[in-house]
Amino acid sequence: MFVRNAWYIAAWGDEIGDTPLARRICNEPIVLFRDRAGSAAALADRCCHRSAPLSLGTVVEGGIQCGYHGLVIDATGKCVKVPGQRQIPTDATVRSYPLVEKNQFVWIWLGDPALADPASIIDFPYHDDHAAWPHKHTMYPIKGNYMLMVDNLMDLTHLGYLHGRTIGGNPSQHVEAEMKTVRTPTGVKFTRWMRNSLPPPSYVKAAGFAGRIDRLQSFEFVAPSTILQWTGATDAGSGRDPDDFEFKFRLFHGLTPETETSCFYFWSAANGYRQNEPAATEQLYGEIAVAFLEDQAMVEAQQARLGEFGEGGLVDIASDATRMTMRRHVDRMIAAERQLQAAE
Repeated sequence: MFVRNAWYIAAWGDEIGDTPLARRICNEPIVLFRDRAGSAAALADRCCHRSAPLSLGTVVEGGIQCGYHGLVIDATGKCVKVPGQRQIPTDATVRSYPLVEKNQFVWIWLGDPALADPASIIDFPYHDDHAAWPHKHTMYPIKGNYMLMVDNLMDLTHLGYLHGRTIGGNPSQHVEAEMKTVRTPTGVKFTRWMRNSLPPPSYVKAAGFAGRIDRLQSFEFVAPSTILQWTGATDAGSGRDPDDFEFKFRLFHGLTPETETSCFYFWSAANGYRQNEPAATEQLYGEIAVAFLEDQAMVEAQQARLGEFGEGGLVDIASDATRMTMRRHVDRMIAAERQLQAAE
């Protein structure tokens, strides 16, 4: 089951151009495109004539032209041209989806259009502040359920094991971190301190730490599928305010369900420590990209085993507390949607 009355990332803004982009979201085939004015649109990827995928068509002046018989569908889903005839059937329409472009993302709403409030889209202004937060972004297709990736990103006890050669550090430092977790109206947030820690290799490369460090991480899960992260480090015992840390960066994580067993992972890395050095931003991105590929490999292997054995016999441990809180929040959103549907 998916939460449908929610905003999901359909694409990075620069993914959508003058060529139709096919993307399956919450198991619905969707085509994304920009009209000649540059505005993004999203339609069901199915022509109203013979069900040909509109993503195999062409963007034209009036909208998107089906590549099979040439019908033109505009951004609202209305057929505006049928080659060879003047009369256009009144039911010649395709479902259109609410779409909002914000902070370099294109957000889509798959549920009840009447509930699609753009004000509820999360704000990540660091993507618009290139001077203070130079960044780089990408998208990974993951062969795993989107909540497995959410679990992975919000449980950092795995860092010392899976990412020991990059961003991890000593496993015991992560397991014994000072944690403070709070529930929020939209999910859950935690901060964690790892004081007097050995710096992981990626931190040494980025900031040149020569001794032990104090590490601080802040993660916020915004249901159903967004995570906002701030990470920083300073010399151990320096007592610096986090804003003055020698090393700090922001990460954005957006998980969009494709199917029950696959998702799109949209992420960005923003450099907040050597902002005037493009090489530093590239280095940060490169180090994190390696770690996230390790996450991808593990989650895909995990999904394969879940598909084979199911979840029977699995146990929970102390570090699962945040995961369980997130899962319950999403379950409540799904239950609320079912109640709305039952009342209609």
